[in-house]
Amino acid sequence: MKLAIIIPAFNEEETIAGVIKAIPKKIAGISEKTIFVVDDGSSDKTAVVAKQAGAQVLSHLLNQGYGAATITGLETARLIGADIMLTLDGDGQHDPREINKMVALIAKKKYDVVIGTRTLDRHRMPKHKEVGNFLMNWITYVLYGLWFKDSQSGFKAFSKKAIRKLELTSNGYEICSEIISEIQRLKLKYTEMPVKTIYTEYSKKRGQYPLNAINIIIKLLIRSIIK
Repeated sequence: MKLAIIIPAFNEEETIAGVIKAIPKKIAGISEKTIFVVDDGSSDKTAVVAKQAGAQVLSHLLNQGYGAATITGLETARLIGADIMLTLDGDGQHDPREINKMVALIAKKKYDVVIGTRTLDRHRMPKHKEVGNFLMNWITYVLYGLWFKDSQSGFKAFSKKAIRKLELTSNGYEICSEIISEIQRLKLKYTEMPVKTIYTEYSKKRGQYPLNAINIIIKLLIRSIIK
């Protein structure tokens, strides 16, 4: 089976090499593995460091957003005929050693989407992230009728069926909720997997903030009306 690992990255020079090097050399059931870093218009040396660490780099000339970087990764996974696509953040908050378990849920249990949930580490999550995440869990449920304990997690895996059928358009962090809307629309088989989260002073500063959640909600509402 062919695995495409997608790492959206914006100014992650400090952590990207560590993330890439921590990805297991061998993953059960996977005969071919390619790591793609989608450099979303970084102003630092993210692309250079990622290449030196062994990843293939897909570059946006301008910063387009987390969602746009994820879509670039999805399109690349389609082009190479990947059987499984896995996404994780470039700030080092995810433990790449858990990739084996996530891939196994797709390959052996036949799930189409697996979302890594940080529920077990909720007490260690920075307060502003906990508030924003709780708010987004509820708005996602209200809009799409599916409840996830961690709807905004960037640690996800997708089957070949999901790779082929997902229709994503969001440029920003609202793509996490859009993926859930696609799970509902396409009737994809899904599950959540508890994952370890590595909170450092660096990773605590990355990602979403409560005020950003308001912008995301507005975008999701507009998207729902248009669709």
